[in-house]
Amino acid sequence: MYEVKKQIYPDLTKNQKSSLCNYLRALVKKSQGVSADEIWESFAADEKYYLELNCSKFEFLSEKLDDETFKTDTMKYLTECRKYYDYKEKQRPIIEANKEFEKKKRKFLQEVKMSKTPPTKKQLYYYDRLCKKYNIEKVELTSKLEARDAIDKIITEHAPNYIPEQEDGEC
Repeated sequence: MYEVKKQIYPDLTKNQKSSLCNYLRALVKKSQGVSADEIWESFAADEKYYLELNCSKFEFLSEKLDDETFKTDTMKYLTECRKYYDYKEKQRPIIEANKEFEKKKRKFLQEVKMSKTPPTKKQLYYYDRLCKKYNIEKVELTSKLEARDAIDKIITEHAPNYIPEQEDGEC
C-alpha cells in the first residue's frame, strides 16, 4: 500500500495527496464487503455532487475527477487498501491468540516473582486480622503469592453468598 502511495498522484501536493489517501483508506476500511470499483463509483459520485454544491473536501479534484490517470491511480490505491485490510482481517485470529498468550505469560511470570518474594507487612496484617475475625488458625506465610491465595480463600469462604464447592455425587 505504501509503495503504491509513492507512485500515484504525481501532480498533487504532499498535503493534498495525504488527505486524499487518508480519506480513501477510511472509505475502504468502512466498507468491508464492497469492491474497489463500487467504492470508486461512490467516491466519484459524491465528489461530483459536492463540487456542484461548492462544498467539497477536495476542491483540487474539480478538473481531475474525470481524468483517466486519476481514476487508474485511485483504483490502484483502493485495490491495495482492500488487500491490506483483507490481510489484516485474516491475521486477526493469530494476533488475538498472541495477545492472549502474552497475557497468560505475564500473569505466570508475575506469580513466579510473587512466589519468590516475602509477603508484605500489609498482607501479613490483613491476614492476621482476617484470622482473628473468623477464628481461623494462622499458618506461616512464606511468599506474596501464598499470602494472596490464603487471604482470597478466607474472603471467598466467608462471603455472605458463598456456596461451597461440592464433590461429584453430593447434593
